[in-house]
Amino acid sequence: MCGSLTTCPQVLSRRSSRVPRRGDRPHRGLHDIQSLQDLLEEEEEDELLDAYTTPSKGARKRSNSSPEQPRHKRLLGRSPLGAFSPGSFSPSVTPSRHYASRGGRGDVVATFGDAPGTLWSSLGTPSCTPRLFGPPERHLSKPYKFMFQKPLDVREVMLWRMEELGDALKRHHQLEDFAPVTLPAQEPVTVLGQIACDSAGKLNAHSVLLVGDAAHAGGAQIPLDLSELTEFSLFPGQIVALEGTNSTGRRMRVTRIYEGVPLPFHAPTEPLPDQVSVLVACGPFTPSDGVAFEPLRDLLDVIERDRPDLCLLLGPFLDARHEQVQRCELPGSFGEVFRLCLRCILDSTRSCVP
Repeated sequence: MCGSLTTCPQVLSRRSSRVPRRGDRPHRGLHDIQSLQDLLEEEEEDELLDAYTTPSKGARKRSNSSPEQPRHKRLLGRSPLGAFSPGSFSPSVTPSRHYASRGGRGDVVATFGDAPGTLWSSLGTPSCTPRLFGPPERHLSKPYKFMFQKPLDVREVMLWRMEELGDALKRHHQLEDFAPVTLPAQEPVTVLGQIACDSAGKLNAHSVLLVGDAAHAGGAQIPLDLSELTEFSLFPGQIVALEGTNSTGRRMRVTRIYEGVPLPFHAPTEPLPDQVSVLVACGPFTPSDGVAFEPLRDLLDVIERDRPDLCLLLGPFLDARHEQVQRCELPGSFGEVFRLCLRCILDSTRSCVP
């Protein structure tokens, strides 16, 4: 360790004293043994120097992101967050101004069915007991390492799932055989595939790809033109059947999307009580300009007020594309942030359990 520390000033000083000149080096295309050795030593010195210096602005690579999500200027140069406080719900950060000044808080934006006079609060008596669904042999009985599957096994499962859902779409919509996604066709054809994004950013109307199935397309992908659709709702990983034209074999103009095969309702084996209050919330539970978890705090206030019989929280609790996550400005690891959320949820809902 001492030897490496003492050689660093020598390398840095030697690097700074070297002034590159065009006449000092041989031509880039021709090298002898001595010139190759000098280049290797120079690369090692550059790597060592980069470990002790901050990269310049010109060396930073632009992230491959969606054009609909530009990086906000006021988020640049924000200082790292403070440490977590065990007694507080959120990190010591400034609350989001956009979230605090939002309008329509608590308004009902959509309803399904006609149920006038329905009480959303629980009756106060314990009438719901969660149990595992399905046969016991399909339940996880021991800790499982997430995302440790082999890539080939994951690919096989995805192809099998695409084939199974493709057959369900064909039966439900009475479709004909699917065509390859890259086959040029002047007439409308129907193809099967999985929705994907052409970049690392969020999915938008200009970045939608369709990855074909193995039986008809061999996993080939093609960009989609959705300009002729009046409305659509897509997400990465969604398996859909599309109808459209592909005159050149390089881009498909979509005219119709077949999606949403409804699953059969579960028939309970035991009679249900007269009324069961179920609350479902989907994350992320942070605003886009902070990680103070104000939405989760408001949700816990609703749970404490209405006391539902069952509450389902769906992730993600923190978006992986959050600005402060991408800049590594979280005060702890992902596991510590998630454990903090769970601890605060348990502390806030402990009074709701009879």
